[in-house]
Amino acid sequence: MAVELNHTVVHATDKQASAHFLAGILGLRVGAPFGPFVPVDLANGVTLDFYENAGAPVTSHHYAFLVSEEEFDVAMARIEAAGITYYADPHHTDPGHINRLFGGRGVYFTDPDGHNMEIMTRPYGRPA
Repeated sequence: MAVELNHTVVHATDKQASAHFLAGILGLRVGAPFGPFVPVDLANGVTLDFYENAGAPVTSHHYAFLVSEEEFDVAMARIEAAGITYYADPHHTDPGHINRLFGGRGVYFTDPDGHNMEIMTRPYGRPA
């Protein structure tokens, strides 16, 4: 059996709000709560399980999503309509622009808890 990522926990101050924020940008469905988690299912079988930190501070993490060109356009329209600042780079130094790495398009934005979210249309190249 090949090793695959099955799920990951995304810490949030408000798990419902954070799950709905990301699902709304990406056009995904928020699932029914499962124990202490609010799941968002991705197309490749991976689940993002949003978990509320009960008053503890949330440490920012990076989450990158590979999307089609059409999905990118729709997500960008949602980002812009919501007035979310987006950046061409992961350090958020180039606001209002997208990148064109490896012949694709990519953009970074922050979720309600400060997680650095990324959508991209091409996986980043890795040396062989």
